Amino acid sequence: MSVGKKAAGTLHRNPRLRLTLLLAAPLTWLVVAYLGSLAVLFLSALWTTDPFTSDIVRTWTLDNFRTLATRDVYRQVALRSIAVALGVTALCVVLAFPIAFYTARIARPRWRPLLVVALLTPLWASYLVKAYAWRVMLARGGLLDWLLSPFGVSGPGYGLTATVLVLTYLWLPYMILPIHAGLERVPDSLLDASADLGARTWRTFRTVLLPLVLPSVAAGSVFTFSLSLGDYIAVQIVGGRTQLIGNVVYANITLDLPLAAALGTVPVVVIVLYLLAVRRTGALTSL
Repeated sequence: MSVGKKAAGTLHRNPRLRLTLLLAAPLTWLVVAYLGSLAVLFLSALWTTDPFTSDIVRTWTLDNFRTLATRDVYRQVALRSIAVALGVTALCVVLAFPIAFYTARIARPRWRPLLVVALLTPLWASYLVKAYAWRVMLARGGLLDWLLSPFGVSGPGYGLTATVLVLTYLWLPYMILPIHAGLERVPDSLLDASADLGARTWRTFRTVLLPLVLPSVAAGSVFTFSLSLGDYIAVQIVGGRTQLIGNVVYANITLDLPLAAALGTVPVVVIVLYLLAVRRTGALTSL
């Protein structure tokens, strides 16, 4: 019997060995590239920088974390970043739900795949192209000002509001798709039964539809929240003087790398806590 046939027979008799060999490569890559980089990030945050030479001093210290905890500016940046991520997530839910409801429940079945493709089309465009397009629209005298001028108001310009708008536009498809998938799985019989029992539209939505789709909403929020929390390009393009965690980390990389690493651990910790909270909804089982 050849070696190949012996190996095939061994793998056939040992499903656990087969599964181990199948997962070995991706798990190794995950440990080395992802978990390894997080470990390096945390270790770098425990170093410090010489104030005279700006060289990295590789001695263990918690000074960087004390700086983050004691200086108001870093606390404000962290809280502002979390508020922006939550605001973007809330706006995405409000905008995504009616769109997903139409594509999953109202549109004709033959049009639904085309509508999903249309919703995915913005993701094919370059991030920078979309961000700079919004910069042009939000500029003073730009398209948004021109559209609002008949009502006697002007656009928000560059700043925190512009950042929230742009991030909402960028990550909206990541919220629509999970909600669309969740709505597709809701049986029509449940909605019909609710209507037959005399429930109006709002009560059907609140007591029947929303509990069933809530895990999908939570799953989509994982993407919108984490992507918004770690973004640093959009705020640099349309944020004006707004400071979020991402661009503060970017600004400190060349000036104080250990402090930048300590700042980089903040969104990691926040996202882990957010995932633990989302896990209670059962959303992670649908990702």
